[in-house]
Amino acid sequence: MRLLQEHKIDFIDPSELLRPETSFADKCLSKFRDYTIDAADPLKERVRLTYRQMHLNQTVDFVKNRHKKWLKFNTLRATVREALEKLNYLVDESDPDIDLPNIVHAFQAAERAREEFPQFDWLHLTALVHDLGKIMAFYDEPQWAVVGDTFPVGCAWSDSIVYRKHSFQGNPDAENPQYNGKYGMYSPQCGIDNLLMSWGHDEYMYQVLKHNKTKLPDIACKIIRFHSFYPWHTGGDYQHLATTEDEETKKWVSIFNRYDLYTKSEKVPDIDALWTYYQNLIDKYLPGVLEF
Repeated sequence: MRLLQEHKIDFIDPSELLRPETSFADKCLSKFRDYTIDAADPLKERVRLTYRQMHLNQTVDFVKNRHKKWLKFNTLRATVREALEKLNYLVDESDPDIDLPNIVHAFQAAERAREEFPQFDWLHLTALVHDLGKIMAFYDEPQWAVVGDTFPVGCAWSDSIVYRKHSFQGNPDAENPQYNGKYGMYSPQCGIDNLLMSWGHDEYMYQVLKHNKTKLPDIACKIIRFHSFYPWHTGGDYQHLATTEDEETKKWVSIFNRYDLYTKSEKVPDIDALWTYYQNLIDKYLPGVLEF
């Protein structure tokens, strides 16, 4: 689908609008996404074990099964605020950068987007709800099928996937010639919209938005769908499956990634004071009770 012209960023000079990450990150940029293995460090070991279960169990059949289960949208009826407030009780077990409730991260990301792009209120709301699909964790979905980086199933796993070297050992798709080649079950330049992504909060929230007929622009939905697809938007992999049109999506995901990653810190925003502004955006783009 062609992106709306008013949401294209070709006319934006990032050097004028984007502050360097070092101006708002609380630590050296190289310290983010530290996936070194250290069995003596409880946080690092928790992260590693979460990815190990993900890489062992995320197969084509598993993902198709999750689509059948979750895309009935019969799990929960809730407003955006009610769903967000559930994230007060969720700590992402795959995240090496923050050990705070996920709702804190949602407001950290949203406020940074708001500061740098005040003219794009849809981007502020996109940042606020980008992780909302993690509510699956409250309904018997293990965190390895909810959180973490995503990747396509049904083709060879790329080298830039976190813990790639050993973490996929035992995954049944590795033995299936239909799925373990460079293109696997896909065709060259088929487009990232046509990939079957590992199951998690990204794909789920994208589908929730579409099911509930959100008024957010399509590019907002694409940001949410692919924001954890680090092997593509940051690692540079899977270009053999992407189209030239996907570059516009990558631009926006790369911009959004700054807010998703580098705002993670122990500084907690005044969430109560911010609700009025964001409730107005919810009422504009994603009002009422949603079906999850």
